[in-house]
Amino acid sequence: MGEIILVRHGQANSAARDEASYDRLSDLGHAQAAALGDWMRDRGMVFDKVLAGTLNRHRSTAEAMGYGDVAIADARLNEMDYFNLGLALAQSQGVPMPAPEDFPGHVAKVMEAWHAAEIRGNESFAEFEARIAAVLEEASEPGRKVLCVTSGGVIGMVLRHLLLLDPTRLANVLLPIWNTSIHRVHVRPHGTILAGFNAIPHLEQADRDHLRTHF
Repeated sequence: MGEIILVRHGQANSAARDEASYDRLSDLGHAQAAALGDWMRDRGMVFDKVLAGTLNRHRSTAEAMGYGDVAIADARLNEMDYFNLGLALAQSQGVPMPAPEDFPGHVAKVMEAWHAAEIRGNESFAEFEARIAAVLEEASEPGRKVLCVTSGGVIGMVLRHLLLLDPTRLANVLLPIWNTSIHRVHVRPHGTILAGFNAIPHLEQADRDHLRTHF
């Protein structure tokens, strides 16, 4: 049996209002990633291949985990451009960019409108879905363990692919994803199956409460 382990990046600049400003790890994000790397090494986890998106937050997470020298850059693991999608929704439907407390409802509206091709960012929903499906298929190597450092939207799309989630359910699985969380996909002879979602064993100790973040 093979295995794909997807890891969401550490906390980025959550106060940002555009993608360029968002795309850097906070000090907390670096600490989260380092804790995850230590946890993996303590358990003797070895990977046949390490992939990481090309965004700064992906590379920095891989580096803080201790995989910077071996991670292969793969832009297909990059996040959707949520800021542009939000602006497109505001322009087409008058839905403003949300305050933090309004974000859950906003995600659902963006996913539904994007899926229906009512809005578009740098790519269509179908194009985003296709690139995630392609990298998942290539990483599904029987007998091999692959680590992918990526973003929450990519992880959500992997779940959509495996569980046939509609856009609203896709939005719902995006919301609880922790920074540096672990998501497992088992590669079996009959196909890939979800084996674990949103685990943060490296942050479960009581003295690490401050390291648990969603954004």
